[in-house]
Amino acid sequence: MKPYACLPIIWSCTLLYIIIKLFFRVSEEGMQVLVSNTWEPLSPSPLAPFLNALSEFLAIILLLALFSQPSKHFFSMERSNETSVSEFIFLGFSSLAEFQWLLFVVFLLLYLFTLGTNAVILSTILLERALHTPMYFFLGILSSFETCYTFVIVPKMLVDLLAQEKTISFVGCAIQMLIFLFLGCSHSFLLAAMGYDRYVAICNPLRYTVLMGYGTCLGLVAAACACGFTVALVTTSLVFHLPFHSSNQLHHFFCDISPVLKLASHHTRLSQMVIFMLGVFVLVIPLLLILASYIRIISAILKIPSTVGRYKAFSTCASHLIVVTVHYGCASFIYLRPKTNYTSSQDALISVSYTILTPLFNPMIYSLRNKEFKAALWRAMGQNMCPKHSRTCSST
Repeated sequence: MKPYACLPIIWSCTLLYIIIKLFFRVSEEGMQVLVSNTWEPLSPSPLAPFLNALSEFLAIILLLALFSQPSKHFFSMERSNETSVSEFIFLGFSSLAEFQWLLFVVFLLLYLFTLGTNAVILSTILLERALHTPMYFFLGILSSFETCYTFVIVPKMLVDLLAQEKTISFVGCAIQMLIFLFLGCSHSFLLAAMGYDRYVAICNPLRYTVLMGYGTCLGLVAAACACGFTVALVTTSLVFHLPFHSSNQLHHFFCDISPVLKLASHHTRLSQMVIFMLGVFVLVIPLLLILASYIRIISAILKIPSTVGRYKAFSTCASHLIVVTVHYGCASFIYLRPKTNYTSSQDALISVSYTILTPLFNPMIYSLRNKEFKAALWRAMGQNMCPKHSRTCSST
């Protein structure tokens, strides 16, 4: 095994360990400062050992990835002579050959509508000063992630619906998986950050502007992206270090983990365990943090004396709860179940829901149900429609 073959794994393990140790400050002194400045109602003593143990556990799991690698380069062009697969053939919609044009039209319209709604959300947030708050900052980042998320998968899928040969190169498949996992994992961590934002807004409203300042918001987004990229790089490295010299027919419409793993000639239990544990880290840990936030939120809402106040406080969290339920429900079904239960047709159907439908509905859930956003949208539209005749527009 050449020395530089494992450099991406070593770099990934080191990066994630540094992020956990330094950014989240899981040392005893750092945790005491972090908890005292943010999760004030919680006692720092139970959190510090938990996050310390979590960081050590993740470091061990990621370092195990180093020893589960076959002797093959990451995305290498110098693969072993046994490896004959240079491209993969997508068979995701092969059973619906007579409906290819119909699927193309439907998916194209949904994709264009998704791009349009996300563009409207981003433009409104940027133009309206009233929306320059942490909640809408995270919503803008989430909208950007979902736009890029669909851009990685849907255009290639639309081309394949009309193409005779639905192929993708070995390296292209690896790059697609890397970017897809990066955006998906970052999405999970960002939802946890948005849950923390709602926690601070409801449980510590007087300190909200202090605790959720510009630097804190940027730090949370940077941490989500760094963790997402690290997990994506390690997972993609594990998958594409495996030998592929049997079938190249991928029963899916993009390069997802389970369909690609099914084509590998052999893979160790250690690599499967590492991939599963990384899935737990991306899905279960953020979900537990969200649940901890909402336990505090619900207890704070129940203390509000008026019914109107309780309804108003809960309505600010309803959209986030819906998105969390859909995202973690679909992702957990795909990535946290035993690989023996893998069925290509069922997974393709679920994948359509979270690659096309979820990015379509999330903007509407967050924005169209929000009176503040709708008012800002109408103001932005009015300013753009008649910027030179604002008096006339206002009078009408």
